[in-house]
Amino acid sequence: MARRRLPGFVNEYLEGGSEDEQTLRGNREAFGDLRFIPRVLVDVANRSMASTLLGKPCGMPLVIGPTGFNGLLWREGDIALARAAREREIPFTVSIVASDSLEAIAKHAGGRLWMMLLMLRDTAVVERLIARADAAGCEALVITLDASVYGNRTWDSRNFARPLVLSLRAKLDVLVHLRWLFGVLLPRGLPGFGNLAEFLPDDQRSPLDGSRYITSQSNAGLTWEAIRALRERWKRKLVLKGIMAVADAEEAARIGVDGIVLSNHGGRQLDSEVAPIQVLEDVVAAVGQRLEVMIDGGFRRGTDVVKALALGARAVLLGRTPLYGLAAGGQAGAARALTILRDEIDRTLALLGCPSIGELSPQYVGHYEVPRRRGVELKVHTSR
Repeated sequence: MARRRLPGFVNEYLEGGSEDEQTLRGNREAFGDLRFIPRVLVDVANRSMASTLLGKPCGMPLVIGPTGFNGLLWREGDIALARAAREREIPFTVSIVASDSLEAIAKHAGGRLWMMLLMLRDTAVVERLIARADAAGCEALVITLDASVYGNRTWDSRNFARPLVLSLRAKLDVLVHLRWLFGVLLPRGLPGFGNLAEFLPDDQRSPLDGSRYITSQSNAGLTWEAIRALRERWKRKLVLKGIMAVADAEEAARIGVDGIVLSNHGGRQLDSEVAPIQVLEDVVAAVGQRLEVMIDGGFRRGTDVVKALALGARAVLLGRTPLYGLAAGGQAGAARALTILRDEIDRTLALLGCPSIGELSPQYVGHYEVPRRRGVELKVHTSR
């Protein structure tokens, strides 16, 4: 439904990965190597998906993760996503490059809000964003660590004659997607970046201006010292996103962060990177008793979620899955995507012979490498 409504260049933005998209494909392929080992004759008549995350109860062990420029999919898309999360009693993570501002999301949606930050080169801007997160009552800061430079997303060149200026072919494609054209682009044009507006001149707040600003602020010199200082500065929950190595997870635990998210940025940064689900067990074994280990990357089904929970993840952060719902039908579509996942998780628990999320363990999952036919790729990115 989302692909029918969106023009091609927006589909590319939603679905694309970096370079040859090996990481993007690998995130999905890795789930196929994990197979369930169900138990039978277990009373599963009263199943429960309730859990706790960062010390607070959750309706189910899911979080809507930080994704940028959601206004490209649906007008006021971040507010719609946050409302859907609130209805399902799960957290919503506001991206630093969200289309809607943190304050607007807090006012019009509320719920459990987390704030994702990049540690930009301008420390005054970072301090200001932290102060805004504090004032808005965000329960957690989520620091994205794997974007010190931006991935090589070569699909951009197929759609744009120059940065954020569509090619003639892409413009013609927009004209045949009337629902998107009138619902998003007209009459006010593409949305900007709500959380960056105050740092840009009044006449330079277009999407292109915001993109140039965030790119100019990328901080390739970021080290653990900055995270230690932030841990002292921020007294609420602190989560690090983008950790993949056990050694980095152990350093995060030493610093005293509350949680980490195993993530390869949805395949949009480093190509040919390992899938988060493939390192989950090792990370949980190393630090799972000292902080909460969360995960994202390629989750599309309730079965995927249950596999991660069985291997020790506390929760799964969702990226593209609720965005497909948002693009298809706004808040109702995002809520529908979450409902589909909830129903699939519940069904999987029943068929596994496991009465609750809290009783999941590695005994329910086995590692079986699935042979793949040579020369045949798993088709993940289908909008081309």
